[in-house]
This record gives sequence, C-alpha cells and structure tokens, in this order.
Amino acid sequence: MTTLYFLYSKKKDIYYVGETHNLGLRLFQHNKHTFSKGFTKAADDWEVVLTFQHSSRTTVLKLERFIKKMKSKVFIQKLIQNPELIDKLILDKKL
Repeated sequence: MTTLYFLYSKKKDIYYVGETHNLGLRLFQHNKHTFSKGFTKAADDWEVVLTFQHSSRTTVLKLERFIKKMKSKVFIQKLIQNPELIDKLILDKKL
C-alpha cells in the first residue's frame, strides 16, 4: 500500500501533500529538514491531517500531482473536510 498524506504547519499556516510507503519516517524527515531544498523546510511543526491509502502507487502519484497542480489551499481544505472526494477524483479524472 502507498499512502497519500496531507501535512499542515500551524506556524506557517500552510499545507503539504506527499506520497510514501512509511508515513512515520517521512513525517520525521520533514520535521527534521532532511530534504534541505524541499518545500517543507519552511516549518518544523508538520502534523498529519489526512491520509489516503491505495494499492496503486501510480494512482497515488497521479493524484498527488493533480492536487499540487491545483495550487489551492481551499481545495486541499475541502479534501481534508470531505475525504470521500478523493475516491471521486480518482474515478472522475481516471487516475
């Protein structure tokens, strides 16, 4: 299983969307700035606000790309409030 995850930083009031096979490790890496040139280096208080698991990594990667292309905090908040929309996205967008 692959996990699509949504992180939130209270300090910066920003969201991040990513994909992983090991969420605990990935969250630790984001908060410890393992990815020194990455987007998440902006904060050190990332917390998981939503996860979505799927058997297809390809589907999760396409979904991640689609969400990031939207460049919309409101869209991400809508997905967090209504996680069932993620399944609808996969079907509607044929991800």
